[in-house]
Amino acid sequence: MDEKRVVHIVDDEDSIRRSTGFMLKKSGFSVTPWVSGVEFLKNLKQAEQGCILLDVRMPEMDGLAVQQELNARGISMPVVVLTGHGDVTIAVQAMKAGAVDFLEKPFEKAVLITAIETAFERLADAEGRASRAADATILIAGLSAREQDVLKGLAQGLPNKSIAYDLGISPRTVEVHRANLMTKLGVRSLSEALRIAFSAGVTG
Repeated sequence: MDEKRVVHIVDDEDSIRRSTGFMLKKSGFSVTPWVSGVEFLKNLKQAEQGCILLDVRMPEMDGLAVQQELNARGISMPVVVLTGHGDVTIAVQAMKAGAVDFLEKPFEKAVLITAIETAFERLADAEGRASRAADATILIAGLSAREQDVLKGLAQGLPNKSIAYDLGISPRTVEVHRANLMTKLGVRSLSEALRIAFSAGVTG
């Protein structure tokens, strides 16, 4: 690789820092591990520009609080959030606050690399956000009214059953709408669908 691409791993679990760091180094990235969000924020001025791999559940200060602080300080480094609890609500909050993606532990190498590549694309393409928002708005406009309702529910972090209850339809119908909207948006994961929704200003 021509330029050094730095990934900051902010996670209180030593095993995660080691295994993920090793995985990324083998893939050509430069890695800086941090044992907590507090330590990372304390040394932020000296931290090299790059991508942040941020664990959600940490003592002292959780990942969402760290992310909020980064936003408050105007730090534009892209964030990929790690969650070990399959907590969609937390992941949705992180993405609303600007996270590039969220990964559930344990994650596969290919999924991690894809998320980090997307983060570096965002870093290189800050000025492309306006065009992404316009593209996202066009995609959302192609959904039926009911599919948009389901997407709004997903953007709130609601499970299918809650969306079904709110809309007065069956959970199975929600699943059908969810599958249809994913197809129309050209995405395969919830995080990709949410990225488009938030770019278009859909907040549920």
